[in-house]
Amino acid sequence: MEFLSEVLFSPLPGPVLLFLFGLGALALLYLNTRPRALRPPVDLNRQTVGIAGGARRSGLLKDDNLISYLHEDAKTIYEVFQRGFHVSGNGPCLGYRKPGRPYQWLKYKQVLDRAEQLGSGLVHRGLQPSPDSFIGIFAQNRPEWIISELACYTYSMVAVPLYDTLGAEALVFIINRASISTVLCDKQDKAETLLANCEKNLTPVLKTIIVMDPFDAALTERASKSGVEVLLLKNLEALGKDNLQKPIPPKPEDLSIVCFTSGTTGDPKGAMLSHENVVADAASFVKSFESVYTPLTTDVSISFLPLAHMFERIVQTVLYGAGGRVGFFQGDIRLLPDDMKALQPTVFPVVPRLLNRVYDKVQSGAQSPFKKWLLNFAIGRKHVEVKQGIIRNDSLWDRLIFRKVQESLGGRVRVVVTGAAPISPSVLIFLRACLGCQIFEAYGQTECTAGSTISLPGDWTTGHVGVPVPCNVIKLVDVEEMNYFTSNNEGEVCVKGKNVFCGYLKDPERTAEALDKDGWLHTGDIGKWLPNGTLKIIDRKKNIFKLAQGEYIAPEKIENVYIRSASVAQVFVHGDSLQSCLVAIAVPDPDILPAWAEKIGVKGSLQELCKNQQIKKAVLSDLIKLGREAGLKSFEQVKNLHLHPEQFTIENGLLTPTLKAKRSELTHFFKDQITSLYADMQ
Repeated sequence: MEFLSEVLFSPLPGPVLLFLFGLGALALLYLNTRPRALRPPVDLNRQTVGIAGGARRSGLLKDDNLISYLHEDAKTIYEVFQRGFHVSGNGPCLGYRKPGRPYQWLKYKQVLDRAEQLGSGLVHRGLQPSPDSFIGIFAQNRPEWIISELACYTYSMVAVPLYDTLGAEALVFIINRASISTVLCDKQDKAETLLANCEKNLTPVLKTIIVMDPFDAALTERASKSGVEVLLLKNLEALGKDNLQKPIPPKPEDLSIVCFTSGTTGDPKGAMLSHENVVADAASFVKSFESVYTPLTTDVSISFLPLAHMFERIVQTVLYGAGGRVGFFQGDIRLLPDDMKALQPTVFPVVPRLLNRVYDKVQSGAQSPFKKWLLNFAIGRKHVEVKQGIIRNDSLWDRLIFRKVQESLGGRVRVVVTGAAPISPSVLIFLRACLGCQIFEAYGQTECTAGSTISLPGDWTTGHVGVPVPCNVIKLVDVEEMNYFTSNNEGEVCVKGKNVFCGYLKDPERTAEALDKDGWLHTGDIGKWLPNGTLKIIDRKKNIFKLAQGEYIAPEKIENVYIRSASVAQVFVHGDSLQSCLVAIAVPDPDILPAWAEKIGVKGSLQELCKNQQIKKAVLSDLIKLGREAGLKSFEQVKNLHLHPEQFTIENGLLTPTLKAKRSELTHFFKDQITSLYADMQ
């Protein structure tokens, strides 16, 4: 994917440089004289209001009532689809494509009819149309995922997403915990994964596997030996069409979905979310940015973030409620740029990791001093406009510098929503300038459906996660062991509202840990109210441990400081109560470390550099310097370091599917290196 215009990437002869300087002068004249309507920056102090107990709610609320929905005819996800059908006039709903081909579209009526037929087939085969019936969906993002989910809602059943990155043991746990007798999966290999567990009698409750794509006849025979029936999705739809059942729609308080989160330790936790939870959260996002963006029937979003996670589910709910469209990627993230160009989305939900790639690509493309100057100058000029509330993609700088990065996203993006992890201020400033569209950063977790705060239109500042969305209130509570007190506007973030989950499935103990008797969700995140009313996440309550002398350590706080090092891509800080100090495992940035090493006279492959003591000493010194600048105490600084050349990933089991570090797995994986690091200091 090209991310910058040829002006930056191509060689620039002397005459061209002079020409560009002339263009720059014209650009300044153009930017300063072009008439335009200015949107004043948002007054955030008017958007958050203090209430009893130090909690805050959105100033978007006209009274103290938290919103549950936007439209009277769309209080459940089932009704959201029905509304999409009516407001769009049966327009296109779900899109898919084959390599090199344009997108094909299923209309709303087709989706609703197929969902009703599939649901009828499930009921005809004996499943009860009830919130007590749990249906597994084990598939990659595709139209059939949504049709399967909607089939559940048409008959008040509950969808339970499964995903293989959780691991084989987690699949077994979820199927048994939720008593899932029927799983819909996309391909034969996933059916074989499920059957392997059945053959070992690990999932005796599983009796039916429905496959979306054609499969070998041998699969049916293999399944029958374990007492499992394998069906083709289209055949089950045909069965339902011949035995059509009257829909039994859910009520807002009924369960809609159970999302199992892997967590960093222990068995997966099944967060139970009602229809009201999902609809309220989606409605809150629309309400929060309706002054600059209202979802339209012409809007289209690209679906590539996992549907097993609620961030993607909420974005799609917003689109369906407006009669918009959702186009699915081909299933290969490497083909996403081609899908973006073919689909031309207007709504782009994305995680910071991918936005960082855009940023890195552009920065690495501007290698000469002049190109860097030109890029930074253009960013500076656009950022001045952003601070004035002007969001556009038709300036001379857009045409000269940023057109190709905008076209690489399809050329029509008007809103970007990012979440799941923090995004760095420098990246956010850059992207707001170069993409020429609204960029909203949200914060939340599965237990509050997806988001509980969001940045507001006109807020060009960075380093925070916005204000409470209008379906919930937020308060901070003291965390004495970490010296965070509400008297300083700091404490654990607690959420209460229409989007807060119903508890963990069949897990009262962990439910009681998360939800207190008054209904407040304790997130485990440490937040700080900023003077302008926004919330800043500054630490993590969980994963705290003590060192030998009794000092409390929050490793994620330290890792968030160390990750600012240009030479480092990932950091894992380790310590325990038997040791008096901290050590770390760091994964160098493969694009940065070689050049960084050359500056101190060291060359070699990434593996060789990781073994080099001079490089290790330099990286450690840089980390300690960053820690000192960030105000880390002496005992919070690592005393020894191991450089590891391979990234922590979901695939190697060191990250959760939401890209959080699996601390226990990391400790086990690097057991020998950690032992060696402590031995070296004795």
